[in-house]
Formats: sequence, structure tokens, C-alpha cells
Amino acid sequence: MSIRVMLVDDQVLLRTGFRMVLDAQPDMEVVAEAGDGVEALEVLRATKVDVVLMDVRMPKLDGVEATRRICQGPNPPKVLILTTFDLDEYAFSGLKAGASGFMLKDVPPGELLTAIRSVHSGDAVVAPSTTRRLLDRFAPMLPNAGGQPQHKQLERLTGREREVMILVAQGLSNGEIAGRLVLSEATVKTHVGRILTKLDLRDRVQVVVLAYETGLVRAGGTA
Repeated sequence: MSIRVMLVDDQVLLRTGFRMVLDAQPDMEVVAEAGDGVEALEVLRATKVDVVLMDVRMPKLDGVEATRRICQGPNPPKVLILTTFDLDEYAFSGLKAGASGFMLKDVPPGELLTAIRSVHSGDAVVAPSTTRRLLDRFAPMLPNAGGQPQHKQLERLTGREREVMILVAQGLSNGEIAGRLVLSEATVKTHVGRILTKLDLRDRVQVVVLAYETGLVRAGGTA
């Protein structure tokens, strides 16, 4: 089945370029477009979409707020935030709003296609280490930054799962976590899956965000 993609950007020329690249793929189809967040929400009510490619700077309703509203709905599509500058506040806000990752607008076509496929399969496009740098920069904006862990759902985690969550938030891969904790990589993957399920998170990026938001990990990656 083709990945059903929606393009949301107020620049028609940019949408046209993305459409040409995506429609040329045998496993992708651009099924909808919108020029702002309000139009995007209206279109999504009547159109089934798997992945939304979302700009942030748009009139009427920006991409961050549109992403927040989309991700709060039932069975929402995955959202990729488009940014002009790496590590800016829009990317940070987009991840907080529920996006599965962010990319630069001048991304090479091959990387864009890989990102869409990754998000569609349930992975996050942003590397945990990149997300950590984002959060280090904007940690003061978090309501509980620097405090004690406040998220009651964290109590659902076992001691080992909490250890794994901290290491994920510090930007370590499954292989690196396995080496640090002397576990098999398959076991680490199982722990990560349980963390996602228990905390109702969609990917590793959201694990990192929550770890910082609750104070489990602070700026600089310290536990």
C-alpha cells in the first residue's frame, strides 16, 4: 500500500516540488495539500492521511499549533515538522506538540523520502542526540525543568526501564545502551518498547522530551 502524504505549506512552489518528488515514488502518493494550519485541519477531517509534511511559519494557524491539534485527535497521522533553521524553537515546540521529528526545508530528496518511510513505519526521524541538544537549549521553557520527576506515569516503570529511559534521553543508541548495562541489544529494544507502551509515547523522541519535561534528565544530559 502507498504511503498517503499531505503537504502543508503556504508556498505553492515548495509544495509543487515536494509533490513531484513524492509522486515519482512507487510507495508514496500525495493525497492532499493545504496552505495553512486551518485548511490542513479541515482537509484531514475528510481525507485519510498517513504522514503530514508540516511547515511551521504559516498564516492563520502555524504548523506547531496545527500539529498539536492533529496529534490530539483519534488515530492521528504522523507529522514531520519542516524548519528553516536547525535546532530552532519551532522544531522544539513541534516535538513537544507530538511531531515524530523535524527536517530542514532544504533537505536532499533522498533524505526526505527516507524520513517519510521511517516515520510511517513508526520510527522517529530525529536522532535522540539531536533532540537532546534541542532540549538542552530550551530546557528553561519546560515547566518542571530542574525539579524532581513529576510525571506520575514514571512510577509504572521498573528500575531497569528507568535506567534505559535515562540513557535514551542522553542520546545513546540501543547498542550503546546494551554495552553500558551489559545487556543484549534485543533486550534493550524490548525495554524501550515497554517504556513506549507504559508511558503512551509514540517514539524515542517523545521519550527524550518527557525525560526532560519531568526532570528525570536535566540540561546537559545529567540524570
